[in-house]
Amino acid sequence: MRGIMIILIVLCAISCSTVRVNYDFDKSADFTSYNTYNYYPQMQTGLSDLDSKRLFNAIDSTMQMRGILLSEEPDFYINIQSQSFVTPSNSSVGVGIGGTGGNVGGGVSVGVPLGGSNLEREIIFDLVDSQKDALFWQAISLSNFSENNSPGTREKKLHEIVTKVFSKYPPLIKKSKK
Repeated sequence: MRGIMIILIVLCAISCSTVRVNYDFDKSADFTSYNTYNYYPQMQTGLSDLDSKRLFNAIDSTMQMRGILLSEEPDFYINIQSQSFVTPSNSSVGVGIGGTGGNVGGGVSVGVPLGGSNLEREIIFDLVDSQKDALFWQAISLSNFSENNSPGTREKKLHEIVTKVFSKYPPLIKKSKK
């Protein structure tokens, strides 16, 4: 029984620390033509200046590894928006009392919440064609990024977010048979 409780606690801790990402893209976009990028000027990321700088450094290193270069005249712009919000805890333990005697039955149940509410951060990454001024790829990440963590922890978390977000860029587009 003790082993099961330890496994449940570890699984809960792992599931709380994951980065979840949803993707969308324009199927008609030619992703091979996007070789240079830059950030929207005067972009308001919703992060502190230091966290924005950490995020940009993580993006720059990821793009460089993919052969996509930072340029003053880019093929596309990156726009980033974020917000944090509190989500209620959805974990609880039920405690019940029941009894029966003859033809009479009864029961009482109480749900006891585990843990408190969670602070979540949503970061939206928009890639916009600079010539057409049209969105061609978007990723929305959701994670438990907290401004109360140490700078090193925040940098690691932002790098983890960027790695997960850009793991599906460019998307694999399956060609349909006609």
